Amino acid sequence: MKSSAQTKVTNLLGEFECRIDPKGRVMMPAALKKQIPAAAKKRFVINRGFERCLVLFPMNEWEKESAEVNKLNLYIKANREFMRAFRNGATELVLDTTNRLLLPKTLLDYAGIEKDIVLFAFGNRIEVWSKSAYEKMMSEEPENYAALAEKVMGTKEESN
Repeated sequence: MKSSAQTKVTNLLGEFECRIDPKGRVMMPAALKKQIPAAAKKRFVINRGFERCLVLFPMNEWEKESAEVNKLNLYIKANREFMRAFRNGATELVLDTTNRLLLPKTLLDYAGIEKDIVLFAFGNRIEVWSKSAYEKMMSEEPENYAALAEKVMGTKEESN
């Protein structure tokens, strides 16, 4: 039987503007830090995300994501390619005594991050965006948001 700690769903929420210091460190916003599960133990994994952002997972959530990816059949080429892309640049991070994370330069370069960033928290992850890329992405709302919602969410069973 699973304990409630094992089955608890992480549901991070919020949008936080931050700055990277000259050494590549970012302060974890207090409101976001409060949402990080104790099971993460101040440990995170950051890797490349979609659309040229970075994705920061609390360690307990990274372990769940990794377990799912590790189920892939590596005899299938697309699975191997995805596994490599998913783990490319993945780096463990630990909050320091002043609640900062040191972000790897190679990942900052990949995401075009220099100074101003946005931490966009949702579900079990925190996307790390350059502020300008985030603002551009958010300003390009789908032409028909309602049609997109129907396409993505409309397959759910209707309750009568």
